[in-house]
Amino acid sequence: MDEAKLQQFIGKILGDLGGALSVPLVRIGDRLGLYRALHEAGPMTVGELAAKAGIAERYAREWLSHQAASGYLAYEPTTARFALPPEQAMIFANAESPVYLQGAFDLAAAMMENQALVEPAFRSGKGVGWGDQAPCLFCTVGRFFRPGYDNNLVQAWLPALDGVVAKLERGATIADVGCGHGFSTIIMAKAFPSSSFVGYDFHAESIAQARVHAEQHGVAANTHFEVALASDFPGKNFDLVTFFDCLHDMGDPSAPAAMCGRH
Repeated sequence: MDEAKLQQFIGKILGDLGGALSVPLVRIGDRLGLYRALHEAGPMTVGELAAKAGIAERYAREWLSHQAASGYLAYEPTTARFALPPEQAMIFANAESPVYLQGAFDLAAAMMENQALVEPAFRSGKGVGWGDQAPCLFCTVGRFFRPGYDNNLVQAWLPALDGVVAKLERGATIADVGCGHGFSTIIMAKAFPSSSFVGYDFHAESIAQARVHAEQHGVAANTHFEVALASDFPGKNFDLVTFFDCLHDMGDPSAPAAMCGRH
């Protein structure tokens, strides 16, 4: 056995474990508004953060110490203050940032919850259906992908398609297949109010949430959502059919792709 290789591998594993153990603390910081408080107020002592966020000082000290040790926060010994640097704020506090990753930490937690479902599949060889996943996975996936849609969909992805933006501006009919909670559909609908959008997803609970989001974002007039299979969604004569972060997860991606030719 090579002792040096063993120590190197142990170091890697400890790094992985450290990251895994950070997941619940990052999520706590998000849910309790600790990152947001540091982002808005600037550097704070343990007591100042506890008072601003309304949490116990003892727990604030442990949370801040962990975050600083992990490099997620900065610490100034002379003032005993912790700060959220602008780079880290892009990850943890600014939901409009293209690299906002709070959804990724939620996704990691959902994967842990899914272990009980996936483990038997290793023995049976069968899959675990999307609708059978841990309940929190659906909103988590939407939160994880939304920053990418907010910062790229209208700005870069649609303009990369020849003539599509002009058609959308004039008025077109679009199907967003596998829409989940509808964020991609809604972003397009807000950008192109002259066009009509329909989002399809086989998961009824996600469609229900998408309808709520459409009302909240004021696009119910040109957007609606329906429960449908990707391999057999209704409607016809669509000018554009989109699949965002879903086609590769489907059991038979060729079937929904073939549907596009028939619409």
